[in-house]
Formats: sequence, structure tokens, C-alpha cells
Amino acid sequence: MGGGFEKYIGIDYSGAQTATSSLKGLRVYTATPATPPEEVAPPPSRRKYWSRKELAEWLVEQMNGPERVLVGIDHSFSFPLKYFEHHELQHDWVEFLEFFQMCWPTAAPHGIHPHR
Repeated sequence: MGGGFEKYIGIDYSGAQTATSSLKGLRVYTATPATPPEEVAPPPSRRKYWSRKELAEWLVEQMNGPERVLVGIDHSFSFPLKYFEHHELQHDWVEFLEFFQMCWPTAAPHGIHPHR
């Protein structure tokens, strides 16, 4: 490794439950230039796996620390054309982002629009 970063974080961002649900497929790994990747356990709780909310809060802590951090996320950012057709969206990035943020306001509790 190298490139001027002190910490590397890799995230397997699988799963489709809500922001507070524990997701079996959501896994987190860290490494440094001197250490191999190690899985990071979720915060202590009754749940066995990370939730998206816990991960987001943990990432904020990591990014606000003194180390330069590079984060890689294994996450699909594409949507099938049927999604655009179903919601009558143009193939336009800005329109898509506005619609998506309306339906999935990640700052809202559970990250779900109440009228979705």
C-alpha cells in the first residue's frame, strides 16, 4: 500500500433493510501501510452485525481523526432502466438524484421517506 494514506477502510455494503436494521452482509475492514486488512466488529449492542446508521457514524469518526483515510465501498450505484420507467424519470443524473433524495432521505430517521 502507499499513496499518502495512513488508514484504508474497505466496506462490503450489501443488504436492503432499513438504516437501523442489523445487516449480515455489511462488513467493514481496515488496514494500514504496515498491517494487513482486519475485519472491524460493529459497536457493542444486542445485534451481531453492523447497521447502516452505525457504519455512517463510525465513518464520520474515522474521517474526523488525525489520519488520512481512504475508503472503498463495494456498492452498486446503478439502477435498472425499469426503475426509471416505473418512476417516469428521464435518464438525467440531476433529476435522478433529486428524486432519490426525496424517496430516501438519509438524514431522516431510518432513511426512509414517510410517503414512499
